[in-house]
Amino acid sequence: MDLARSERGGVPAEGARDERSATGVRPRGGARHARVLVTGGTGFLGLHVVRRLQAEGRFVRVLARDTSAASLPAGVEVARGDLRDARSVHAACVGVDAVVHSGALSQPWGRALDFDAVNVAGTRHVIEGCASAGVRRLVHVSSPSVVFTGDDQRDVRDDAPFATRCLSEYSRSKQRAEELVRESRVPFVVLRPKALFGPGDRSLLPRLTALAGERRLAQIGNGANEVDLTYVDNAVDAIVAAIDSERAVGRTYHVTNGEHPRLWDVIRDLLSGLGYDARLRRVPYRAAWSAAAGLELCARLFGGEPRFTRYTVAILARTQTYDVRGAMRDLDWKPRVPLAEGLARTVADWRSGGARA
Repeated sequence: MDLARSERGGVPAEGARDERSATGVRPRGGARHARVLVTGGTGFLGLHVVRRLQAEGRFVRVLARDTSAASLPAGVEVARGDLRDARSVHAACVGVDAVVHSGALSQPWGRALDFDAVNVAGTRHVIEGCASAGVRRLVHVSSPSVVFTGDDQRDVRDDAPFATRCLSEYSRSKQRAEELVRESRVPFVVLRPKALFGPGDRSLLPRLTALAGERRLAQIGNGANEVDLTYVDNAVDAIVAAIDSERAVGRTYHVTNGEHPRLWDVIRDLLSGLGYDARLRRVPYRAAWSAAAGLELCARLFGGEPRFTRYTVAILARTQTYDVRGAMRDLDWKPRVPLAEGLARTVADWRSGGARA
């Protein structure tokens, strides 16, 4: 089991442009894009985006497969389809002002062709749909993994170059997807939220508790690595701001909580809050890296999925912090929910059964 899988009403009248949302945040930017398509709208981040847009009185459409649409709130229009199917994606883009493209295949292991089919070809289909339908804004949700080199990285800027050697097919496919967005003529904003967490999380906490329950969770490295995390509401704030911001068009931004906690301190706090033993055995980085390389080789030779990968090892053991001043400046955004509060909300939701609903 792999802890690094983390994962993403009616049209208001013109006079309603200054209406505040349920969070007290006024919709920003010059032109209010009132009709929005969300890909990945049944996932962790996407569902939070859908709910926020609905709360602001925007028309929301979600591209969803039949099996996933049941989780959507009432009032959301469902466009049946799949990112891999160009025709359904193109049809879903008709009649909307903006598209939030948060749909992706996000996991540390898999076949290159599967990542390319969803993350690369799927993004190409979204761009084509936006262009043909005259969509005025594409908010493309990417990942900081596109710049992650596998080494310690501090205060990484928005304009940092892509990593020349990707540690996962996911990262490689997200690099190519970003390139397609930038090459297009569709007005876009690229956002890279790091390590999302919050109520409804279907990735971090389920894996963390499963590993802890089986006593198979170990600290990799010396535990001093700092890793930025992003509470889901803060990421949603940035996405909603990007829908309407004119200043941000054509730009790329990292999005995090703006705090630099030691990752393993956060993990221990989460375990304690959930009632698990937070005492973890420690595995040296080099030993974990070598073991992961062996597991990956076995998976390639004999099939299946490695229990953990070199990408997992690096993500859990290396410092990864990001400069978010660009998003704060251009999106008129700031992370309004502090890390400690976000973690408390997440633990409370998990203990109440909300994340597993």
